[in-house]
Amino acid sequence: MPSNSIDSSGTILRDARTRYTTSQREEDGARGAFDAELRRTGRTPRTEVSVSRAAAPSEVAELLGSVDAVVVRSREMFDGDRLVQLANTYIPVDVAEAAGVEQVDTGVGGIISRMKEAGYDQGDTAVEDVVLRPATQEEASRLGLSEGEPVMTITHIGRTQEGRVVEVTQHVLSKGWKLRFAVPLA
Repeated sequence: MPSNSIDSSGTILRDARTRYTTSQREEDGARGAFDAELRRTGRTPRTEVSVSRAAAPSEVAELLGSVDAVVVRSREMFDGDRLVQLANTYIPVDVAEAAGVEQVDTGVGGIISRMKEAGYDQGDTAVEDVVLRPATQEEASRLGLSEGEPVMTITHIGRTQEGRVVEVTQHVLSKGWKLRFAVPLA
């Protein structure tokens, strides 16, 4: 069972539990969680996507259990014309091919829905590590921040019920985000 913890450096680890539910990801034909969230609040989401095959960063390769090339879905996510998030998703090639997620538009519900249809169901839980860190020069430039200004990052790790990691997404959030978590009390 996931739980909150504080490690020796004082870092707090918290689990988010409901953002990626099928009903929310696919709400009103949304193309995934981000699209649904912005639409739900009356905003105009826009996402620029590029898809390639490349080596994953070492920490992602370790999670995926492979140093082979992976499918990389790089996204710039906008609220209208304002860039609010950078996201890179890393998917094992066999999973991406089976799920058909190497095209820009992955359809209603996005890649999690396509993976589920292809037999790579991520079940009812995902792990997300949230970290506040200084923006890199590139991130600062793209997000309109000063270099070194704090950015919130979220690393989303999607596993099948058998424990295979089939998706790692690294989100970098600009200013103006609020994260809400639901945690069990019983």
